[in-house]
Amino acid sequence: MSGSAPRVRRIRADEAPALRAVRLRALSDTPLAFGSTHAREAAYPAEHWHEWARDSAAGNGQATFLAIGDDPDEAVGLAFAKIDDDDPERAHLYSMWVAPEARGTGAATALLRAVVDWTTAQGAGVLRTQVTTGNEPAARLYARAGFRDTGRREPLGHSDAETALLERALAP
Repeated sequence: MSGSAPRVRRIRADEAPALRAVRLRALSDTPLAFGSTHAREAAYPAEHWHEWARDSAAGNGQATFLAIGDDPDEAVGLAFAKIDDDDPERAHLYSMWVAPEARGTGAATALLRAVVDWTTAQGAGVLRTQVTTGNEPAARLYARAGFRDTGRREPLGHSDAETALLERALAP
């Protein structure tokens, strides 16, 4: 990557293979950053990825954003946002990741901006995410983006790691 800022856009319904590739790369790169594992998701059938891409490409319930670098066919970042099924005032950010070669280019900030803009447009008043305790670069990124640590901790699930629950108020 040349160091230029990746372009961030919402996923298209036909991009299941790209979604699978970037998600599996994220799980390989930083396995303790996610509540799932590479082995689990590598075994998902093609239909899983098609549904995720299709459901995230349009509509108001969820959105997946990709950071696209110099190669227009390869995503170098990912962020998935979902409106809470039980409380439409609350949204969640999942699957946030930027490839090592795209770190420091503004990709993470651009992905967060896309998620904040989208969740705000859906009428959510608060955006939640989790960060693995000890992942200081991610914690700093979220703090700069207006997230605050709620003090709540949860187990990561597939390891001994724990996560901190973060929240950010969204402007109406």
